[in-house]
Amino acid sequence: MLDSIRTRLTLWYTGVLAVVIVFLSVVAYFIFWRSAVQRTDANLVELSNSFLVTLRAELEDQTGPDVFRTAAQVAIDEHHFRDTLYVIADQTGKVILTSLETPAANGPLKIAREVLSSASFQSFLRDSLRSDRLFGHIPVTEAGYRGFAQRFSAKGKSYTLIILQSLHPQKEMMEEAGSVFAWLIPVAILLASGGGYFLARKSLAPVVAMSSQAESIGAANLHERLAVQNERDELGHLARSFNGLLDRLAESFERQRRFMADASHELRTPVAILRGESEVALSQQARSLEEYRESLGVLHHEAERLTRIVEDLFTLTRADAGQYPLQPRDFYLDDLIAECVHSARTLAQAKKISLTFEGAPESPIHADESLLRRMLLNLLDNAIKYTPDFGRVTVNCHGHGKEYMLSISDTGRGIPEELRPRIFERFFRADKARSRSEGDGGGAGLGLAISRWIAEAHHGRLELIRSDSTGSTFAAYLPADSGYSASPG
Repeated sequence: MLDSIRTRLTLWYTGVLAVVIVFLSVVAYFIFWRSAVQRTDANLVELSNSFLVTLRAELEDQTGPDVFRTAAQVAIDEHHFRDTLYVIADQTGKVILTSLETPAANGPLKIAREVLSSASFQSFLRDSLRSDRLFGHIPVTEAGYRGFAQRFSAKGKSYTLIILQSLHPQKEMMEEAGSVFAWLIPVAILLASGGGYFLARKSLAPVVAMSSQAESIGAANLHERLAVQNERDELGHLARSFNGLLDRLAESFERQRRFMADASHELRTPVAILRGESEVALSQQARSLEEYRESLGVLHHEAERLTRIVEDLFTLTRADAGQYPLQPRDFYLDDLIAECVHSARTLAQAKKISLTFEGAPESPIHADESLLRRMLLNLLDNAIKYTPDFGRVTVNCHGHGKEYMLSISDTGRGIPEELRPRIFERFFRADKARSRSEGDGGGAGLGLAISRWIAEAHHGRLELIRSDSTGSTFAAYLPADSGYSASPG
């Protein structure tokens, strides 16, 4: 059950809302109780002020031997209410008059006497002698009493008036409020959980729909995409991200399919030649030594070509898997270019092609020398192969900001504009018929793909910067190592 996101969201929503509701209820209960206490205190102050006004008026009107006691009794009679007790004490703390002694006294006298005789009241009485105004709580009964003491003067003497009011009505009111909260909170949480589940289900409905649609997408219908209802919200962003992933997967599958088809095609030709030549050699009982040598030469040539294709495929496979570690070291790039140009002169001379290296200043670099050598030889072989007889191939290298720019230019026929975006694809050849007619057996269309990977593996890039009827120029940009300091070689 908890495996469902809807359930977990509902539980989280209900739990958080329950905490919020309980917290707000506790705060509301406390504020309600505090307001009741403040109203009680204000009522006590008002009763005290009204009592003293009446007492002073009676003192002016009364005559006789005990004017103060008579005036106080009249004031108590006029201001006496149910659940309210009046106590008047002299400056020594001696109680001289209470509302229990007046004729108008009513209510539960037993409880009132217990209140006045309790230790908490006596403590409050003593504290009132040290303050002009004092509030306090007398916890005698279940609800208790709220007390207010105020000092006043009459007939030249100092007295203390204490008014006690029962908190039983406030207690009943708070109990009613608590009972309301007790049934209201569970009902609110129950309704909120139902609403939360409904909202979670409605909110996650597009996710469920996308999940169902995603489950139906496979290799056979990889062209299908998730429906995007609202591109601006989070679910729309998720759908667009997933569709982008499907686009990349479709492109990867298509590239892989084309790669496998091209690889099969390239491997089929040398394998067919090897098999055919061996069958011819084995089918004849008596052959001359020259015929056997010719057959072995063909077999050896096709085996070398097959080996190159397999090695190139293995290199690209390891590169794609990130399992081709570089072995960088410090060397001079200009020296490596000179060595590669010297190695390629034999191929150039066979076609009467002028191969020149215009030279370069010292170019220290920290890179994998064997991979850069392979890149250079691939580019030189490609330039020589597609340059007609008596043409020209020029190699140049110079600093380009924080990079080295290595360019190889030829005077071939150029690459058609519509084919230029595909020249770095694997097994792609701009002129397959021509490549097959070459005496070296042509290429498999992997040289530029490997060369570009080598440049990118060194945090550089390989680009076709020019191609027209006068020839083509490839440029490799490699990061320079400015901190290099070593002897040449």
